[in-house]
Amino acid sequence: MPLAVYRGMLAAAPAGCRAQEMIMNTRHLVQLLGIELPIIQAPMAGVSSPAMAAAVSEAGALGSIGVGAVDAGGAQTMIAAVRERTARPFNVNLFCHRPAVANDDIESAWIDRFRGLFARYGAAPPDRLSEIYRSLVTDDAMLRMLVAERPAVVSFHFGLPPTDAIGALRDVGIVLLASATNLAEARAITAAGVDAVVGQGWEGGGHRGVFDPDAPDDRLGTAALVRQFVGAVDLPVIAAGGIMDGASIAAALRLGAAAAQLGTAFLASDESLADAGYRAALAGDAARQTTMVRAVSGRPARILANKFAALD
Repeated sequence: MPLAVYRGMLAAAPAGCRAQEMIMNTRHLVQLLGIELPIIQAPMAGVSSPAMAAAVSEAGALGSIGVGAVDAGGAQTMIAAVRERTARPFNVNLFCHRPAVANDDIESAWIDRFRGLFARYGAAPPDRLSEIYRSLVTDDAMLRMLVAERPAVVSFHFGLPPTDAIGALRDVGIVLLASATNLAEARAITAAGVDAVVGQGWEGGGHRGVFDPDAPDDRLGTAALVRQFVGAVDLPVIAAGGIMDGASIAAALRLGAAAAQLGTAFLASDESLADAGYRAALAGDAARQTTMVRAVSGRPARILANKFAALD
């Protein structure tokens, strides 16, 4: 909806009513982010692209790039690529997980487990495993680059960076978002001085943003999580998980969310980096069933219920 629609709704709403509060929350967040529509494109590291982020931002929403799988130089190149296409705000998403600790025995066991699968497709497994995803928790070069480049928005997934990193980003005027899957995480985000919380429900695709992947998970759906956050957290709440169309966005806003974040809805776009096979699967019956696995990275991630998922 254009902001003009929200202004009209606000003018018509009786003072003090819930509708007025909801509209004010949305208006506050879109002004904070510098956008026109209460829609955020999920970062989706490895599938989203600078072209996608720019196209979304040009349409009045908030485009995002996920830089969790590249180093500071690669992230800087991606930021430049977005800026070549748009002058509007966009979001740069970082992972904040505990860095992996190498274990030769575990790595060898995983290589052996998938050896037959590699052979089935005429390929050879790697000799050793390497960590794909980088964490801002220990990546000083990434932090320095972000402070120098000053993207309008930076968001965190899997946790939070150190306090001094949050302070450094805030000091240069960057708006900060962070994902939470439960109330304890949302409260930690609030205490850290982040500007808005992304409530990621159990339906969310891709990696689940739990701070501790080994802790008990209540698996709250998006609707229940949003209502819980809105009632308990003094931050704008961005609903994420299972939101695919305008009706879903409207429902999230009615629940009290200030905006909605969509990921899978953008995967089939022209700007997506998804390959032909994945696009075909998304367009077919395979997309009707998903499952949560750890096989992708060792952390919970929602993917299509395919042969790879069966190996988890």
